[in-house]
Amino acid sequence: MSDQSPPPGWTPRDPDSPDEPQSTPNVGRGPGGTPREEGGGARTAGSTAGSTGPRPGKVRRRRTGWRRALPTWRMLLGGVLLIALLVGGALVAGYLLVRIPPANAAATAQSNVYLYADGSPLARDGEVDRVNVALSQVPLTVQEAVLAAEDRDFHSERAVDPKAMLRAAWNTLTGKGKQSGSTITQQYVKNYYLGQEQTVKRKAKEFFIAIKLGREKSKDYILEGYLNSSYFGRNAYGIQAAAQAYYGKDVGTLGTAEGAYLATLLNSPSAFDVVAHPQSRGRALARWNYVLDGMVKKGWMTPAERAAARFPEPGKLRPAAGLSGQRGYLVEAVKDYIVDRGILDDKTLAEGGYRIATTIDKRRQNAFVAAVDTEMVSKLDPKTRKADRVVRAGGVSIDPATGKVVAMYGGIDYTRQYVNNATRHDYQVASTFKPFVFAAAVENDSRTQDGRLITPNTVYNGDNKRRVVGTRLVYAPENEGQLSYGDITVNTATDLSVNTVFAQMVVDVGTDKVKKTAVALGIPANTPNWDPGPAMALGTIQASVLDMTQAYATLADHGRRTPYTFLEKISKGDDTVRLPDRTPQQAVSRESADTTTSMLVSVVDNGTGTAALAAGRPAAGKTGTAELDRAAWFAAYTPDLVTVVSMMGQDPDTGRLESLYGALGESRIGGGGYPARIWAAYTKTALEATDPVDFDLELQEGAAPPPVPPVEPSRPQSPGSRTPAAPVSPSRPARPSDGGDQGGRDQGRTQGQGQNEGQGRDQGQTDGGRNTGGDTNGGQGTGGDTQGGQTNGGQATAGRTTGGDTGGGQTRGGQSTGGEGQGDQPPDQGPGGPLRGRRPPADYLE
Repeated sequence: MSDQSPPPGWTPRDPDSPDEPQSTPNVGRGPGGTPREEGGGARTAGSTAGSTGPRPGKVRRRRTGWRRALPTWRMLLGGVLLIALLVGGALVAGYLLVRIPPANAAATAQSNVYLYADGSPLARDGEVDRVNVALSQVPLTVQEAVLAAEDRDFHSERAVDPKAMLRAAWNTLTGKGKQSGSTITQQYVKNYYLGQEQTVKRKAKEFFIAIKLGREKSKDYILEGYLNSSYFGRNAYGIQAAAQAYYGKDVGTLGTAEGAYLATLLNSPSAFDVVAHPQSRGRALARWNYVLDGMVKKGWMTPAERAAARFPEPGKLRPAAGLSGQRGYLVEAVKDYIVDRGILDDKTLAEGGYRIATTIDKRRQNAFVAAVDTEMVSKLDPKTRKADRVVRAGGVSIDPATGKVVAMYGGIDYTRQYVNNATRHDYQVASTFKPFVFAAAVENDSRTQDGRLITPNTVYNGDNKRRVVGTRLVYAPENEGQLSYGDITVNTATDLSVNTVFAQMVVDVGTDKVKKTAVALGIPANTPNWDPGPAMALGTIQASVLDMTQAYATLADHGRRTPYTFLEKISKGDDTVRLPDRTPQQAVSRESADTTTSMLVSVVDNGTGTAALAAGRPAAGKTGTAELDRAAWFAAYTPDLVTVVSMMGQDPDTGRLESLYGALGESRIGGGGYPARIWAAYTKTALEATDPVDFDLELQEGAAPPPVPPVEPSRPQSPGSRTPAAPVSPSRPARPSDGGDQGGRDQGRTQGQGQNEGQGRDQGQTDGGRNTGGDTNGGQGTGGDTQGGQTNGGQATAGRTTGGDTGGGQTRGGQSTGGEGQGDQPPDQGPGGPLRGRRPPADYLE
């Protein structure tokens, strides 16, 4: 049969032509999709003889441009399936290959070795306290408290929680803090079988071992192991050891509130110990409340029981005998530094085996202890003087060029006073904060309310209870002893620590700018008790001695802040632990720091810190006395060593902060007394192997001292006379005593020979009488100031009298090349009286 003929109007297909539709240029479409001729008519089946039409069917379009780079849905689906296959295979392989190992070495933790900077041994810690107990011995409420703190769905969930792990990883990556997504099973595996190192390999092993353990062991077995292997701080491993360490009882007798506190410690064992770290009490209480609230949510505790719960105060810390003396304070400070900066977490550090080389200079450390013992401890008599029971001391010494902590005094003995007085944050820093106010003024080119640039020579009104202007807050602070000074320069106000001047200055500068400057110098921004008002200038913040030493080290190093450190090196076996970067930063300009230093030099030479002259070194410093005299500070530095010393009052039985009134037989303890003398004794020994170095200062414009006008000589006053003496320049009251006189004696520069070698320093010596109920005549003294060949007569403080009269003391002007002068001090007019051009009594000074 012959082939059927093609339809009319179609050209027979050439078998050699390509099997593709031919393009038809300039051809449109008519209605219904009918091809249209160029002339506009619709193209029909027979209208174009000999043309080749397109094959029927859908035309496949090719992707062009950027779309070609996108995967197709087939590619995506294939990729997802491939990844799922690989992950599934890895999970199966991991489960089959990873075996449950024996208990790790951390189950019997090793010791850490701490070394002085010269490599000699400082201390060894890590004495493990561990007693395993059966789960049946742990009260149910204590078990539930632990679950409420760490894993509330423990009994119903699987061994691992991938969602929680992903959520924790995301929160960590997005800056919401380092978080853990581990279940209790995973934590037990980490504690008992593996270790605390943060590596992908360890995390992968933990994942597979936890899955296996969850399939092979019961929940009770895992919970029991977790309670016995967890670290609770105080070298206590396991719930039984923790019960003894914190409450002195067996775990079976723990109450719900006590169990909740021990559960709180699991989150941060060292930081949440409210005895060892009282500054963390707020955070610890918040976590304790979180645990109890969780128990209520889970139905493990009734709301009534929750309302009745009271925080159970843990017992005193019982340090290991090997950490007696200063060793315990040093070890705890180093451990806190390591944990707080994330070098190692406390659980990893507790595993032990680390060799920790510190920056502590053994010779200087011994010198610090000897200075405190000689100048203070040896003079305490708690059996005779009840006030001596509350006396404590803390101190830190830093090399400003390197930021290395070279010595630290934490207390009388770590086994007797376990809170480190050098790192605690519960005492106000008082007037040692005032230099930061002035540094902020220079840094910001600040001006007074009437537009005058603030420099050391700027005149302020120093009258007692003068109301601060420029702020809506009504604030009129008292000066020490309620003394009024009239118009005085900033330099003199710093010498005498005049509160009203600095309360006005902090408003002139701006409290926010002052805080910013203090933080830049080294005071932590989260320091307790930042007062946003003008009281900030008087040192209401509760910075630690260590923090204040850091800030003063920045001033000493011309405004360059090098973060302090306790560490030279940490190693374990052949591995060295990476330490944080401590690149120095210019916190404030050199001009700001150096001008502040120039005024602090004057405090030591002419002001409340003259006791520091006994060190025999050029020094700059500031005294301070906290509210209710609960602490007395002396913060000072030479060009190559910065040291801060603080005396504190605390009841040894209750821990309550106490005033230092009557301690050491003194009516008051000032920063220029015992703290300054400790500073001088330590600094003299610490620097005895080096030559004295003077300050190299670059001052702000207008900071240079103006010429001192000569003082009109006046007729000496007879004892008991009330005739006022010749007036003295209000910008330069005479040099005050050290704030801690004994028997009215004011020790001047080293030998007190009354000679002044053109350095503008008072080197005289003054003896003042002191009497109760009678008459006292002021002693005589020899001294003087020299400025550009001119000499002002030295001035002495009249003796202090209770219920009697006091006669003005006499002073013979010191001799100097360029002139000789004589001058008398005005009589004492009592607290609140006008005291122009003279120093106040020692008891009124900080």
